[in-house]
Amino acid sequence: QVQLAESGGGLVQPGGSLRLSCAASRSMRSIYALGWYRQAPGKQRELVAKITAGGSTNYADSVKGRFTISRDSAENTVYLQMNALKPEDTAVYYCNAEAYTPGLEVWGQGTLVTVSS
Repeated sequence: QVQLAESGGGLVQPGGSLRLSCAASRSMRSIYALGWYRQAPGKQRELVAKITAGGSTNYADSVKGRFTISRDSAENTVYLQMNALKPEDTAVYYCNAEAYTPGLEVWGQGTLVTVSS
Protein backbone atom coordinates (compact mmCIF):
# COMPACT_ATOMS: atom_id res chain seq x y z
CA GLN A 1 0.00 0.00 0.00
CA VAL A 2 1.22 3.46 -0.88
CA GLN A 3 2.10 5.71 2.02
CA LEU A 4 2.03 9.50 1.74
CA ALA A 5 4.12 12.05 3.60
CA GLU A 6 3.32 15.76 3.46
CA SER A 7 5.75 18.59 4.15
CA GLY A 8 6.03 22.32 3.64
CA GLY A 9 3.46 23.66 6.06
CA GLY A 10 4.16 26.52 8.42
CA LEU A 11 3.34 30.06 9.42
CA VAL A 12 3.05 32.68 6.71
CA GLN A 13 1.75 36.24 6.56
CA PRO A 14 -1.33 37.13 4.53
CA GLY A 15 -0.37 37.58 0.91
CA GLY A 16 2.55 35.20 1.24
CA SER A 17 3.28 31.88 -0.43
CA LEU A 18 3.95 28.30 0.58
CA ARG A 19 4.63 25.13 -1.35
CA LEU A 20 3.37 21.86 0.03
CA SER A 21 4.87 18.55 -1.04
CA CYS A 22 3.46 15.06 -0.77
CA ALA A 23 5.84 12.18 -1.38
CA ALA A 24 4.50 8.72 -2.15
CA SER A 25 6.41 5.73 -0.81
CA ARG A 26 6.45 4.02 -4.20
CA SER A 27 5.48 4.46 -7.81
CA MET A 28 2.31 6.37 -8.48
CA ARG A 29 1.42 4.24 -11.50
CA SER A 30 -1.37 2.57 -9.50
CA ILE A 31 -2.78 5.95 -8.49
CA TYR A 32 -5.64 7.46 -10.45
CA ALA A 33 -5.69 10.84 -8.77
CA LEU A 34 -3.83 12.82 -6.16
CA GLY A 35 -5.48 15.55 -4.20
CA TRP A 36 -5.02 18.08 -1.48
CA TYR A 37 -7.74 18.52 1.11
CA ARG A 38 -7.89 20.79 4.12
CA GLN A 39 -9.69 20.91 7.41
CA ALA A 40 -10.01 24.08 9.45
CA PRO A 41 -10.94 23.98 13.13
CA GLY A 42 -14.62 23.23 13.56
CA LYS A 43 -15.15 22.63 9.84
CA GLN A 44 -15.46 19.62 7.61
CA ARG A 45 -12.61 18.45 5.44
CA GLU A 46 -12.87 19.92 1.96
CA LEU A 47 -11.23 19.35 -1.38
CA VAL A 48 -8.70 22.01 -2.32
CA ALA A 49 -7.29 20.65 -5.57
CA LYS A 50 -7.00 17.38 -7.43
CA ILE A 51 -4.92 16.13 -10.35
CA THR A 52 -5.52 12.92 -12.27
CA ALA A 53 -2.99 10.60 -13.87
CA GLY A 54 -3.88 12.20 -17.18
CA GLY A 55 -3.07 15.65 -15.84
CA SER A 56 -6.60 16.99 -15.47
CA THR A 57 -7.03 19.33 -12.54
CA ASN A 58 -9.86 20.80 -10.56
CA TYR A 59 -9.86 23.36 -7.78
CA ALA A 60 -12.14 24.63 -5.09
CA ASP A 61 -13.62 27.97 -6.10
CA SER A 62 -12.02 29.60 -3.07
CA VAL A 63 -8.49 28.85 -4.30
CA LYS A 64 -8.81 29.20 -8.08
CA GLY A 65 -6.20 31.56 -9.45
CA ARG A 66 -4.13 31.36 -6.26
CA PHE A 67 -3.23 27.68 -5.85
CA THR A 68 -1.64 25.32 -8.36
CA ILE A 69 -1.42 21.55 -8.07
CA SER A 70 1.21 19.60 -9.99
CA ARG A 71 2.74 16.15 -9.95
CA ASP A 72 6.18 14.77 -10.69
CA SER A 73 5.73 11.10 -11.45
CA ALA A 74 9.47 10.53 -11.67
CA GLU A 75 9.83 11.74 -8.09
CA ASN A 76 6.53 10.21 -6.90
CA THR A 77 5.57 13.61 -5.56
CA VAL A 78 2.61 15.97 -5.82
CA TYR A 79 2.88 19.65 -5.01
CA LEU A 80 0.53 22.43 -4.03
CA GLN A 81 1.83 25.91 -4.72
CA MET A 82 -0.16 28.37 -2.65
CA ASN A 83 0.08 32.08 -3.43
CA ALA A 84 -1.74 35.13 -2.11
CA LEU A 85 -2.59 33.27 1.06
CA LYS A 86 -5.45 34.47 3.21
CA PRO A 87 -6.21 33.89 6.89
CA GLU A 88 -9.13 31.71 5.83
CA ASP A 89 -6.65 29.33 4.20
CA THR A 90 -5.48 28.36 7.68
CA ALA A 91 -6.05 24.63 8.09
CA VAL A 92 -4.43 21.23 8.26
CA TYR A 93 -3.73 20.19 4.68
CA TYR A 94 -3.93 16.51 3.79
CA CYS A 95 -2.65 14.67 0.77
CA ASN A 96 -4.91 11.99 -0.70
CA ALA A 97 -4.29 9.28 -3.27
CA GLU A 98 -7.12 7.51 -5.08
CA ALA A 99 -6.39 4.16 -6.67
CA TYR A 100 -7.97 3.00 -9.90
CA THR A 101 -9.88 0.51 -7.75
CA PRO A 102 -13.08 2.29 -6.64
CA GLY A 103 -13.14 3.12 -2.95
CA LEU A 104 -9.45 2.50 -2.41
CA GLU A 105 -7.63 5.56 -1.13
CA VAL A 106 -4.80 6.59 1.16
CA TRP A 107 -4.35 9.69 3.30
CA GLY A 108 -1.26 11.45 4.56
CA GLN A 109 -0.85 12.59 8.15
CA GLY A 110 -1.45 16.25 7.37
CA THR A 111 0.59 19.43 7.58
CA LEU A 112 -0.53 22.62 9.30
CA VAL A 113 -0.71 25.88 7.38
CA THR A 114 -1.26 29.03 9.41
CA VAL A 115 -1.84 32.36 7.70
CA SER A 116 -1.55 35.16 10.19
CA SER A 117 0.14 38.49 10.70
